[in-house]
Amino acid sequence: MPKIDVAKVPERQGSDYPAPYGKPVSGRIRQALGRAGGLTDFGVNLVHLPPGAWSSQRHWHSHEEEFVYVLTGELTLVTGAGEQLLCAGDAAAFPKNLPDGHHLINRGEATAVYLDIGTRRDDDTCHYSDIDLRLEPGADHYSHKDGTPYA
Repeated sequence: MPKIDVAKVPERQGSDYPAPYGKPVSGRIRQALGRAGGLTDFGVNLVHLPPGAWSSQRHWHSHEEEFVYVLTGELTLVTGAGEQLLCAGDAAAFPKNLPDGHHLINRGEATAVYLDIGTRRDDDTCHYSDIDLRLEPGADHYSHKDGTPYA
């Protein structure tokens, strides 16, 4: 496999969450390195999270597994069990179908950089623990937890 020129991989800032859920994630910058390399079974994202930004809304997946590895900076991992500090060299794993939502918050003074790695499944449902939001398999938009689409 040829080397991926990371500088040429497009950056995506923020999220596609419906308002107002995207605001805490608006500073996040992701580069889809796995996709740039032609990977289809799992994703690898290089993520830059500036001070005050969130990685996502707190969530968990029915069929996808996630793994994060912190390259630089400090991040606070928030789960239903509480908070843990992750520093450069630390990792965290999130097994599929474990209903304990997670996300990362940068409460530090410098941008944190981490790898976000996860499986890609067509049958996955993403559940959001703290808000009225859900993403169903095959859906190209978010819905309320009762299935009603956002406008």
